[in-house]
Amino acid sequence: MTVNKREKVLSLLDTSQTPGYIPAAFFLHFPPDCHRGQAAIDKHLEYFRYTGMDFVKIQYEFPFPRRPEIRSPEDWAKMPSYGREFFQDQLDIVAGLVDAIGGEALVIQTLYSPFMSAGHTTSDQAITEHIKTAPDKAKKGLEIITESILWFVRECIKLGLDGFYASTQGGEGHRFEDPSLFARYVKPYDLAVMEEIDRACPFNILHVCDYQGGYDDLTLFLDYPGHVVNCPSKLGAQPLATKEAARMFSRPYMGGLDRHGTIVSGSQDQIAAMVQDVLQDAPARFILGADCTLPGDIDWDNIRTAISTAHEYR
Repeated sequence: MTVNKREKVLSLLDTSQTPGYIPAAFFLHFPPDCHRGQAAIDKHLEYFRYTGMDFVKIQYEFPFPRRPEIRSPEDWAKMPSYGREFFQDQLDIVAGLVDAIGGEALVIQTLYSPFMSAGHTTSDQAITEHIKTAPDKAKKGLEIITESILWFVRECIKLGLDGFYASTQGGEGHRFEDPSLFARYVKPYDLAVMEEIDRACPFNILHVCDYQGGYDDLTLFLDYPGHVVNCPSKLGAQPLATKEAARMFSRPYMGGLDRHGTIVSGSQDQIAAMVQDVLQDAPARFILGADCTLPGDIDWDNIRTAISTAHEYR
């Protein structure tokens, strides 16, 4: 009996089985003319087929728009709710890809956290300062944003989506001197969304994103839902081994490659050798990937080489 990519990836979650296959997936942003409609659907499918990756991860190219009227913590009361009119373009892509893949592989949607979406609405610095100076006023905006995201999540689930690549920030080492601010004003809104997707979806990836800075402590996230974890490859100034990350989070780990490293600039032989080195020290339940999104101008052949090396690894 032929086992498709969907079943191979889901088998990683079955602790009664010994994985016999190493899945792999890498993500990148497509050009602006492939952000909407059939062009977006076609580009995702082209990339999925060409690289041989093991699931479809839908890029999210419609972050919450800037709201110049939100300047102070008090202004978060003006935060609008978003629904179908705002999210429809993204929902059309979800529907098209779920239909096109037809159960061959998992289809998951990129999802930015409420805190990250508040940063898109104002700026990363602004939402951070608002939480520091007047958190009980800033949380009004986070509450409204969370409800908008939950509306989107529920509509995606209705369309047959398998899960989400749930990205979170807010716990970076530079962010809050007082860790209780994260615990009280970032984490509850993360969990409201992540617990919703955990109840409904068979495959979610928790992505702890270091785009805005590194982390000195990941214990803030250890109890977050997510069937697989994808987090930075450094903790403070020290490397974080893939086995150690899998042990910390008590779940399969996705990663192993530096998004700015050999996969971008190396030869095909160098990429294959690097992947083999990573796999020798990887945990038993592992998905080869990068620590975050790859540069958009990367040669797709580099990605295909990394993925085929993982698939052929013994």
